Amino acid sequence: MTARIVKEESYTFNRNVINYIHNAAAHGLYEIRGLGAKRQVPHFDDLVFLAGSLSRYPLEGYREKCVTKTVLGTRYAKKPIELEMPITIAGMSFGSLSANVKEALGRAATELGISTTTGDGGMTPEERRSSKTLIYQCLPSRYGFNPDDVRKADAIEIVVGQGAKPGGGGMLLGQKISPRVAKMRTLPEGIDQRSACRHPDWTGPDDLAIKILELREITDWQVPIYVKIGATRVFNDVKLAVHAGADVVVVDGMQGGTAATQTVFIEHIGVPTLVALRQAVDALDELNMRGKVQLVISGGIRTGADVAKALALGADAVAIGQGVLIALGCNSDFYYQNGERHSAVADYEALGTAPGFCHHCHTGRCPVGITTQDEALEKRLEPEIGARRVRNYIKTLNMELTTIARACGKANVHHLEREDLVALTIEAAAMARVPLAGTHWIPGHMS
Repeated sequence: MTARIVKEESYTFNRNVINYIHNAAAHGLYEIRGLGAKRQVPHFDDLVFLAGSLSRYPLEGYREKCVTKTVLGTRYAKKPIELEMPITIAGMSFGSLSANVKEALGRAATELGISTTTGDGGMTPEERRSSKTLIYQCLPSRYGFNPDDVRKADAIEIVVGQGAKPGGGGMLLGQKISPRVAKMRTLPEGIDQRSACRHPDWTGPDDLAIKILELREITDWQVPIYVKIGATRVFNDVKLAVHAGADVVVVDGMQGGTAATQTVFIEHIGVPTLVALRQAVDALDELNMRGKVQLVISGGIRTGADVAKALALGADAVAIGQGVLIALGCNSDFYYQNGERHSAVADYEALGTAPGFCHHCHTGRCPVGITTQDEALEKRLEPEIGARRVRNYIKTLNMELTTIARACGKANVHHLEREDLVALTIEAAAMARVPLAGTHWIPGHMS
C-alpha cells in the first residue's frame, strides 16, 4: 500500500515566500508594483460604533439634519479651504494617471464641493480648469514645480513622505514617460524616473519652517499650507510640522497606495493608519493644537464607515486615493468607450493577471485606461463617465457617514468622538486606544 503524502504548507516559507525567493534567485531584482499593502494589519474594520438607544438618543434620519461642512487651514491662511464634506481626493500625479483621469477627478470634486490634489509632476491645464478647489503638491523631486502654478492653487501641500514608501522617493518607469510627461518634468522620454527621497534645499525640520515661509510669501499668506508625512515616527513628525508653521497636517498610513515602488517598501515600512491617526491626535493634544491645526488622515480609507471612524478618532477629514481609482474602474473587467461597453479581460491576461488581482499600475498598460500614458488606452476612461462614477462613490460615502453620525445621536459629523467606538481585537484596541468591546479595558493604557 502506497503511503499518502501529507501536504502541509509552511507558515514561514509558504508558497508566496518560496515564489519570492525563486524570482530573486533567478533575476537578482526586487519586485516593483503598484497599489498598497496586501498584508493584513489592524484596520478600521476592527472597530465598531456604539449607536444610540436609551442612554444615547439617535437622530431621525429623514427629518433631522446632519452637518458635514468642513473647513481646513484656519491657523494662518486668509482663505481657508471650505468643503461640503470631510472627504478629499489624495494627490496622484499626471504621469502616474492619464490626463483624462485628472480631469475626471477635478470634475467630480467640483460637483461634490470637495478638493482634489495635483500629485508629483506639476499641474495640468485640464486639472486646473475642472477643479474648483485644487491642492498643489510640493514634492522632493520638484518635477514640474512652477511658482506661477503655486499662485493658481487653493492650498499648497508640502510632501515629506508617502504612506506606501516613507523614506523613499517616487518612481515613474520609462514606459510612462511620454513626450508630454517628459516636457513637464524636464526628463528624457522613455527613461525610468526615480524621485529624490528628501527635499533638496533642506536637511531637517528647521528648513521646513523656511520653506513654509517661502510658500506663504509666494501666495501672500492667502492659502493654507499642508504638510504630508508618511506614517512612521508620527508623534514627533506631527509636532515638528506644527512647530514649523503648518496649517494642516496630512498623515498617510502604510495601507496607502502608490503607482510604483518596491514591494519591500509597501509591505515592511511604516505603521498602520489606525495607530498613525491616534499618534497624530496625541501630538496635537500635547501641543494644545486640536482644532487649530487640522488633521487629514489617509491610507486605506474605503467606506463611509472608515470615514466616520477616522473622524471619531480625531481626524478633521480624510483623503482617498485607491478607493477613487477603483471607483473609476480600476480592476474592473470592462470599460466604456464611445458609449459602448467593452471587455478588458484579455488585456489583464496579457499582463499575467486578472480583474480584481491587478497591481500593474507601473507598466503603463492599464486595461481600463487609468494608470497609463498610452494614447489608445487612455481613451478607455472618458472624463464625463469617470467623474460620474467618482461622484456616485463619494456621495455614497457621505450618506453612510451621516447615517452613522445620526445613529450615534450627532447632528454634526465632527461631533463623533472616541467614546462612540469599541474594538473587536486586542491589537486594534491598543492601537486606537479604545476599549475592547464588552469591557473598559484599553490594552497598554494605565487608567
